[in-house]
Amino acid sequence: MPENPSCIIVIPCLDEERHIGALLDQLRQAADRLGARIVVADGGSRDATRAIVGRAALEDANVVMIDNPGRIQSAALNLAVEIYGDDVDYLIRIDAHGGYPDDYCDCLIEEARETGADSVVVSMLTRGTGLVQQAAAAAQNSRLGTGGSKHRHRSSGEWVDHGHHALMRVSAFRDLGGYDESFSHNEDAEFDHRLRRAGYRIWMSGRTRMTYYPRNSLTGLYRQYFGYGRGRAKNVLKHRVVPKLRQMAPLMVAPAASLALLAPLHAVFAAPLALWAATCLGYGLMLGLRTGAPKRALAGISAMVMHFAWSLGFWLQLLNAGTRGRAA
Repeated sequence: MPENPSCIIVIPCLDEERHIGALLDQLRQAADRLGARIVVADGGSRDATRAIVGRAALEDANVVMIDNPGRIQSAALNLAVEIYGDDVDYLIRIDAHGGYPDDYCDCLIEEARETGADSVVVSMLTRGTGLVQQAAAAAQNSRLGTGGSKHRHRSSGEWVDHGHHALMRVSAFRDLGGYDESFSHNEDAEFDHRLRRAGYRIWMSGRTRMTYYPRNSLTGLYRQYFGYGRGRAKNVLKHRVVPKLRQMAPLMVAPAASLALLAPLHAVFAAPLALWAATCLGYGLMLGLRTGAPKRALAGISAMVMHFAWSLGFWLQLLNAGTRGRAA
């Protein structure tokens, strides 16, 4: 392996004028240290994103922008590797509205070299500023919101089955054909399933992590988790995998809501939905009292939106697949 591995730093983005300038300023320093190229794959931004990236590209030859007609992240990464992946050891994936330590890229490459991992993933800390974003962040940082998912909590460094995508060996990425672009969400989990099945190894970083800023409206949060639910169902259908135990309880939320429609016949039909709602709201209240941050009490509402949207997306995707199968 080369002493100083070459890499490409890929940023899929769409309408990210508020974040892309500062992010590029930060990453350009890392690119200089690592001899890396920064590839911004833009999905057709209509704000000032393209102008900001264009100015950075004029100032720094290591920054390039490509058009991503597929618009989604999986297509952006695949296209960037297709164009710029030759003779490159590593791909580093950056979320346009995430927060990163200055040595983020350096740490990823160091751990990949030391462990021999084919993929290095990271844990995420979710933060927010406004009321809705702070409530969503509190939910996503809790076991109520994530079910104990490893990549939502700090790691000391360990081999894992899945995590938030950060670095991948380009040769392994190409060997598997990249991301499945039929996945608009959960493309990372689907890819990790194939990666492990092919004998490649995934290491969760113990040295660095990223900060994620959630949607700042309940509508946006709902759409995001509805997409996650659909993506998880597609993964189940494609690979015939059984959802993990921590995912089973949220899956029951949409059926419980359907059952509650029969409450006019008998109150017992509303009991499962009422128990779930009370659990979420009670957890949020406890979180607010325990942390002394009243805004965090709204985490229960955010968790309810997340659970219901994820469950509904999952079941509708399965139902849609079943309908198509019968039609065929």
